[in-house]
Amino acid sequence: MAEHRSLQRGALLDAARSLLSEGGASALTFPALAARTGLARSSVYEYFRSRGAVVEALCAVDFPLWAAEIEAAVAAADSPREQVAAYVRAQLALACDARHRAVVAISAMELDAAAREKIKAAHGGLFELITEALRTLGHADPRSAAALLQGVVDAAVRRTLAGFDDPAGIAATAVRIALDGVAGAVSGERDTVDGQEPGRPGA
Repeated sequence: MAEHRSLQRGALLDAARSLLSEGGASALTFPALAARTGLARSSVYEYFRSRGAVVEALCAVDFPLWAAEIEAAVAAADSPREQVAAYVRAQLALACDARHRAVVAISAMELDAAAREKIKAAHGGLFELITEALRTLGHADPRSAAALLQGVVDAAVRRTLAGFDDPAGIAATAVRIALDGVAGAVSGERDTVDGQEPGRPGA
């Protein structure tokens, strides 16, 4: 019985990922979950009491995988500037990957307090990946800088998924803004990842 419940719960989470990837937050409904899994709607409630509970479960499974890929990209970079660039590029690449589209959709949802705390904790873990690099670059408050950096990433993700411009171009601009501010993005002269001249630390 326990194994059966585990399999059914896994099937519901897979269905939730598919619905979020295909239709965004509005597609995740209990009738849709029931239809995708062949369960009665009342049976879905035996596994999850609310849509927020489904999101909590997805966060618990999927956000650590997302974070692990970003952590690996940051760890492979050779300098603080390259770590910042890797942090930006890895998130944009993951957001464009259909396997991770559900994570992006979850982040855009109106959620209950418990689910919001899960996402906040996940983002806090991401910030920890980059705060040391930001500290080395000269930021007096690297956690605040990490939060602002994440805002740049989130805006780039939204623009990419909305179909604006070329994803590679958006990623390049986001990296330049992250490394050198808006002036650096305009001049395009200091993105070390593109083999260009380094800019000022902490600019």
